[in-house]
Amino acid sequence: MTRFVTPVGKNVRTGLAGQVYAQVKAEFGFVGELFAALSPAPEVLAATWALLRESLLAGPSRRTDKEVVALCVSVANRCPFCVDAHAVFLHAMGEHALGEAIARGERPAGPRHALLLDWARRERAADLPVDQVGTALACHFVNRMVSALVGENLLPGGMDSSPFVRRAAGRAMSRTVRRRRVPGLSLTLIPLGCAPSWAEGSPVGPAYAALRAAATGEALSRTARQVVRAAVGEHEAGHPPLGNGWLEGALAALPERERPATRLALLAALAPYRITEREVAAWPVTDAELVRLLAFGAFAAVEHVERAITPSRPGTAPAPSSATASP
Repeated sequence: MTRFVTPVGKNVRTGLAGQVYAQVKAEFGFVGELFAALSPAPEVLAATWALLRESLLAGPSRRTDKEVVALCVSVANRCPFCVDAHAVFLHAMGEHALGEAIARGERPAGPRHALLLDWARRERAADLPVDQVGTALACHFVNRMVSALVGENLLPGGMDSSPFVRRAAGRAMSRTVRRRRVPGLSLTLIPLGCAPSWAEGSPVGPAYAALRAAATGEALSRTARQVVRAAVGEHEAGHPPLGNGWLEGALAALPERERPATRLALLAALAPYRITEREVAAWPVTDAELVRLLAFGAFAAVEHVERAITPSRPGTAPAPSSATASP
């Protein structure tokens, strides 16, 4: 179930949310909780769907390799919902032992998958296919939004943490997961902006650019956005220490009126699973504004990861970053 927002009904067929829902249903047969949670801000929903679809689902790399990336990222980000989901997808690909090993935090035995794990954990950059890069970045964003707005459990009662349940779910989804997709179909749902140089003409590039454009943090002042990005850099987009010392220290330079919104953005970037009703109630806004603010925080972390895991491409100019965009 979603938290803090009221989703657009899953049977809606009109508007941008309805168009995204239609594509999601065509691909999966149902609208998952992630997409429902993002639906109050349709431009965030559409861009998130486009990036996931064009990288993880429709990209030319082996689906198994991309699921390894997605699962490794989800384990590193401590997102139980996404860990279970991608373990199920690996079961659906017939990779039962591989999915369960990574879900337990173990290193894959095969060298290719071990390399993907190292790269997904941002231990080093590697010249990997664009759709694998897109998968990693999409999952960094999705992990944070799921942790903030959905919660931990993919299935009721935490049943999804059972390897037997995950295997059964994977078997049920095998045909859907293995189906080949036509690249680019989601691009009709998003504005086409300046793609990053690493995307090299792939549909992943416009999808990433659309998510960057949807996560501008317009509710925050320039100084507040700088505070969020500085904290992300300080903590390497990772997990800050327990307690609120790191949070209060980051907020100290801001006026009191700016702190509730900035607190939410900081938590979305670095510790979305720590967001509670108290933080949300301290910044009373519409559901759409809340989703957009959380998206800014999540994407601030994504951009930090992007710089770490993508190699420079000689002869190409980097895309404009929201880190340097004007307010």
